[in-house]
Amino acid sequence: MTLDFSKPLYVLAPLAGFTDLPFRSVVKKFGVDLTVSEMISSNALAHGSKKTEKMLEKSPRETPYSVQIAGSDPEIIKRALEVINAREGIDIVDLNCGCPVPKVFNNLQGSALLSDLEKMGRAIETIKRYSEKPYTSVKIRLGVQEKNHVAIARVCEEAGADFIAVHGRTRSGKFKAPVDYDAIAEVKAAVSIPVIANGDIDSPAKARWVLEHTRCDGIMIGRAAVGRPWIFRQIKEGLAEPSPELMREVVLEHFDQMIAHYGEYGVILFRKHLHTYSKAGLPGASAFRHRVNTVTDAEEMRRTIEEFFS
Repeated sequence: MTLDFSKPLYVLAPLAGFTDLPFRSVVKKFGVDLTVSEMISSNALAHGSKKTEKMLEKSPRETPYSVQIAGSDPEIIKRALEVINAREGIDIVDLNCGCPVPKVFNNLQGSALLSDLEKMGRAIETIKRYSEKPYTSVKIRLGVQEKNHVAIARVCEEAGADFIAVHGRTRSGKFKAPVDYDAIAEVKAAVSIPVIANGDIDSPAKARWVLEHTRCDGIMIGRAAVGRPWIFRQIKEGLAEPSPELMREVVLEHFDQMIAHYGEYGVILFRKHLHTYSKAGLPGASAFRHRVNTVTDAEEMRRTIEEFFS
């Protein structure tokens, strides 16, 4: 498996609680080039958590497929990689150096590594050395409080990362501060490995502008794909807004995948997706959202979806 960076690579960003196997398999139908697992704790993998191991599973459609881990302790990362190495069909191991969530940050993982570049470099070197998968990648932010993006990117390259994805905010910027696309362009100019731009890319026009402005080798989309898995086809092929028929087909397929993957609990987990799918300006959306919050039976939920999206 070889990643082709000769043309822009379109990547689905990892989003905790959203980019699970059912969602990724639906997005894959719309032309995304690379899918990434939800962020997975290297600690939980190393300690044999079955629930965490299930998060490694992928859809048959997902090639290439990247597994993102959070971690900073080389010994723990090594043990997590033993679990990942035993799995077929994983092409990339990605180190999360961007998650701003306090429980991850306070555990010296995610974006906490951006303030300890020596520790970050050792974590990347550990993956590069012990992973048996073709690629090692890193997802970064621009820094913790202050921007330090060029130094961060250079450490990633020196430690052996094959490519990096850059979210154009600092940790303190969370998801609200303006994205600094100039800083992403500076990262691209500073390293010789491929760079993927990430942050607030929510339309075909924005995708084109970001690629031109940053000169990056691809773009990564997360939140804008939730409720709009067709966004990648819109960017790549100029697909118009989906017809009600296509939307209904996608929502039902996504729902069926959730039930197949999670059983009846998938009904409850799917509510948040229905909230985003129903925001496409459809009449009665507010009442629909209120109703699905009380449904727990799969058959009843399927009927409710069919009625609303028809």
